[in-house]
Amino acid sequence: MIDNWPILSIITFMPLAGVLFLLIIRGDDDTVAHNSRNVALWVSAFTFLVSLVILIGFDSGAPGYQFEEQRVWLGDTGISYHMGVDGISMPFVLLSTFLTPLAILASWRSITNRVREYMIAFLFLETMMIGMFVSLDMLMFYLFFEAVLIPMFLIIGVWGGPRRVYAAFKFFLYTLLGSVLMLVCMLAMYIDAGTTNIPQLMSHEFARGMQTWLFIGFFASFAVKVPMWPVHTWLPDAHVEAPTAGSMILAGVLLKMGGYGFLRFSLPMFPFASEFFAPMIFVLSVVAVIYTSLVALAQSDMKKMIAYSSVAHMGFVTIGIFSMNEQGIAGAMFQMISHGLVSAALFFCVGVVYDRLHTREISAYGGVTAVMPRYAVFFMFMMLASVGLPGTSGFVGEMLVLVGAWQANTWLALFAATGLVLGATYMLWLYRRVMFGRVVSAEVQSMERMQMREYGIFLPLTILVLFFGVYPMALLDVMDVSIQFILDDLTASGVALLVAR
Repeated sequence: MIDNWPILSIITFMPLAGVLFLLIIRGDDDTVAHNSRNVALWVSAFTFLVSLVILIGFDSGAPGYQFEEQRVWLGDTGISYHMGVDGISMPFVLLSTFLTPLAILASWRSITNRVREYMIAFLFLETMMIGMFVSLDMLMFYLFFEAVLIPMFLIIGVWGGPRRVYAAFKFFLYTLLGSVLMLVCMLAMYIDAGTTNIPQLMSHEFARGMQTWLFIGFFASFAVKVPMWPVHTWLPDAHVEAPTAGSMILAGVLLKMGGYGFLRFSLPMFPFASEFFAPMIFVLSVVAVIYTSLVALAQSDMKKMIAYSSVAHMGFVTIGIFSMNEQGIAGAMFQMISHGLVSAALFFCVGVVYDRLHTREISAYGGVTAVMPRYAVFFMFMMLASVGLPGTSGFVGEMLVLVGAWQANTWLALFAATGLVLGATYMLWLYRRVMFGRVVSAEVQSMERMQMREYGIFLPLTILVLFFGVYPMALLDVMDVSIQFILDDLTASGVALLVAR
């Protein structure tokens, strides 16, 4: 029955149906705001429930793409409306549909102006995120990939902090400029291969010299999206100025677009260039892990500290991907999903206290445990998951990446492992300053206790982080066949896998 339904199109465009409902809401400002929140929440929650059909019907042992939909789009050009999921893309689709209703719920009280427009931006953003992960046509991928910028630009620029316009334009320009080079490379690939079909492009052999230039063009876009050092500077500004829900989606999903792009395009389509540039990427990743961890230690703003920690964690992802062995790629995938859950929870932790005191300065807090003990437990759990505590999802991803890095290069694994020590240092320092000690002010003492809405956001995130930490095979089994397909393709191309060294 599932195969007879265009399930991927339904999931992708269902949030846009919610946008239509939002546009016809009438009434006074309070009525419109109230109904807009409810429509956005229920539409996003229903989209998540429908997306579980993919999980239920997905055959983790079958190679290739599933739930495929393909229709002629632009005549005889070879460009088509083509959707499908495999073990690489399916977890990201579920991550997007899972985090969106939580982000909308996180905005329930903090967003009070232009609520309808805000909810429209979020539902439009959800459609673009899902569409990017299920696209199997290169032009479709590019359209969704770039369209994600529009709602996030508005979310930061309209509902962000005091420097929101600067942060929004910096975010937009950094990510757009990198993507222009990728578009040029896509045109060259279409001319060479005669198709924009991603599965066909993966089996097409591009000349080695051409692979080098194509890899550079795609790298310019994906490196900014990850973001890799030194093109990461847009991220702290974007996170600091974005509303809490914007930071949750930005860290939880949008930062994974670059890693997904490396796995979908760079490794399978440009294998020789990927092997050639791997040492450079290792160096940039190690610098990101160590440098941004040290910068995080110097921060006085909670949100900026967590933003820099995201750059360090994504450095582990690029190390794992370009280790080009099973453990490294599996660890990178696991780390992206885990970081999506943990970082969203950490930014919400900041949002909970910011909604009460309207400051993110670490020095403004202290003794919060005495005032909000249950909040302190959630914060502690996510903080420990972020530093890779065994039993949490963060541990599994980082350990697999380190195993893969060790097989690629011993020194690479050693330098990457310093990030674990530095990560524990700045996160424990943050937790001690904010949670322990005496209550520093009357404002902290009078903070409102946690609400049921906030429990409703923390609990599912906590359950999943714990579940994947205790039973990682639930996620690894889904990805295994698709990862093996990438490795087999690399072997068939004649690339000397680093695991064999």
